[in-house]
Amino acid sequence: MKKKTSFSTIGQRADIGNITIYRMLANRYADKVGPFVFLDHIAPKVNEGLKNSGTGAHPHRGIATLTYVIDGEVEHFDSRGNHQRVHSGGIQWMKAGNGILHDETLNADSHEGNNLTHAFQFWINLPSKIKAEEPEYLAIQSSEVPKKIFPDDSGWLKVIVGNYLDTNSRIPNYSEQFLFHIHLEAGKNFTITIDDKIEVAAFLPSRKTILNDLEFQAGEFIEFDRVEGDITLENKGDEATDVLLFGGEEYWEPIAAEGPFVMNSPSGIAEAYRDFYAGKYGTIDNQKGKV
Repeated sequence: MKKKTSFSTIGQRADIGNITIYRMLANRYADKVGPFVFLDHIAPKVNEGLKNSGTGAHPHRGIATLTYVIDGEVEHFDSRGNHQRVHSGGIQWMKAGNGILHDETLNADSHEGNNLTHAFQFWINLPSKIKAEEPEYLAIQSSEVPKKIFPDDSGWLKVIVGNYLDTNSRIPNYSEQFLFHIHLEAGKNFTITIDDKIEVAAFLPSRKTILNDLEFQAGEFIEFDRVEGDITLENKGDEATDVLLFGGEEYWEPIAAEGPFVMNSPSGIAEAYRDFYAGKYGTIDNQKGKV
């Protein structure tokens, strides 16, 4: 049985400096999909040699941030001393835990020379006991991202979070959750079965695609029902298409979100702000100067 579509929507502009951003989640219909509470699509762009200023140093608490770079290079600094560059096709994951400062900048990939930038940022809500843990950081380059090749050269599936069959991500799972990048060649199709009570959504970053017999356009965010069933992707176009498919089990604990913090109560939010202003998240030293 094919899963039914609950809704589809397009993002709202949320630009930062000269970076064009479409906020896909939260949206007018949904505050979360499984543990995912935030998704920004950093739209494809030719930067013409200009350097982006980045987000600037800012705090997080109670979530894990995940940046998936399609094109470009993300440089990361944080107050735990982590510094890394992740190139096109790579991932950076940061468990904010009980509080951290980070700064990340997206620019053209120094290994590619094409001046393109295109990326996604997700926030993954953490269970309350994990919110109290120390922060962690992972940088995963493109060659390290697990990939499942489909038969007959029909495409592939990258496992960004979670697992697909015998292919597993390095990113820790604190609940049942998944994030897949599915690449489908022209004229091909792919079907995946989703278990009962699993929240799941798709995003189409580049081209129109048929999902369970309905055609959706590039830039659409589509959420499905929570009944066990199949999602079939069909590419009837002349070029390859890409789909991000993500979700997981419902987050059952209370959610309180404000600014860069996602906690379980208003008092948890207040504590997050108090600790930030008290300097408990540390400082960042980088080439931009001390924060």
